[in-house]
Amino acid sequence: MPAASAVLRAPQVPLVLIASQVGRLPTAAAPLALLLYARESVSLAVSGIVVAVFTAGMAVSAPLLARSVDRWRQPPVLYGAASLSGIGYLIAALSNGHPALLLTGALLAGLGTPPLEACLRALWPDLVPPTDVTAAYALDIALQEVIFVVGPLVTLAAVAAAGPAAGLITAAVLQLGGVAAFVRAPVVRVWRGRPAHHHWLGPLRVPRMVALVLGVVCTGAAVGSIPVVLTGYAEAAGDRSLTGWMLACQATGALIGGLLYTRAKPGGLSRLPLLALLFAALYVPLLLVPAPLPMALLQAVSGLGLPPLLTAGFLAADRLAPPGTAVEAFAWIFTAFTVGSATGAAITGPLTDTSVRAGFAFAPIAGLLAVAAMTVVAAGHTRATIPPDRATS
Repeated sequence: MPAASAVLRAPQVPLVLIASQVGRLPTAAAPLALLLYARESVSLAVSGIVVAVFTAGMAVSAPLLARSVDRWRQPPVLYGAASLSGIGYLIAALSNGHPALLLTGALLAGLGTPPLEACLRALWPDLVPPTDVTAAYALDIALQEVIFVVGPLVTLAAVAAAGPAAGLITAAVLQLGGVAAFVRAPVVRVWRGRPAHHHWLGPLRVPRMVALVLGVVCTGAAVGSIPVVLTGYAEAAGDRSLTGWMLACQATGALIGGLLYTRAKPGGLSRLPLLALLFAALYVPLLLVPAPLPMALLQAVSGLGLPPLLTAGFLAADRLAPPGTAVEAFAWIFTAFTVGSATGAAITGPLTDTSVRAGFAFAPIAGLLAVAAMTVVAAGHTRATIPPDRATS
């Protein structure tokens, strides 16, 4: 991919990209690490609550930490957040399965998750030429799929080598190491948020930014529904291991889709509804509920549409956000996707109990809701996106 190669050859890009990937591994590794550790001493129900508390902590803190980055600088916020998160992992690892300590540790670990994703995406305009920014976002989002493949494998390796607590310690070390490497980049140390008129709503004071966030919630709901339905599919097929393989196929499809989209030219907000429609349509064939081999292929196909849609979403957030709120805007996209994913998983469970086909029907429906929201975002692309109070910033 020529565009992706151009991005990777840009100064500092390999450092910040690899460091960010390492620092973000715990977002995929920690839920499994917490689940495996909790299952040593508490029920599956309590274990699920522990993971939910961690995820909720991440979703709540991401915009707040990102707002701090916008107002100050990246390094102190990243170091402070990683330290808090590391303390949380340590409390959980030393809890001996005591539910209160375990929940406290999970909450702190989630609340302190460094906003590396948002910080990196705020840097792309400073790292690559304007013509390569779209390719940079697409490459970043495509490589993010590697996190969700490697993260659980790292946890399983650590647990196999040194026990369940090792998975939590490994997550903390990776996070701190990734942050330390990330802030070494000169572009991270010199980056400053633009002066802004501070408003309690931040970027959400722009109505079309709210519509974008809602669209990403629906996108996340579609994606979050699939692991639950695939679990039911695998159990019906008599082989629970199929779930992992199917998710790996979907992640591979997303990786391919992201790499292909690095060749796309920069575009306006008008492409958002079209990409959302493509995203929704690629989930429709799953309603056939075929045998495992064709299902694996359909899962790969269903993953193709996510990176282009998220890439366009992040570019739209950058365009719609008032000055000085870019990092927070990116964090809201992360939070929206996380909340949507959790919501999709919760809704799809009862549907899948009814039938696997009913479970698979949820993703395209959620995708169509995303189309509606993205249409609202794109509808005003010819009008000014600056809210009245931005003129005073």
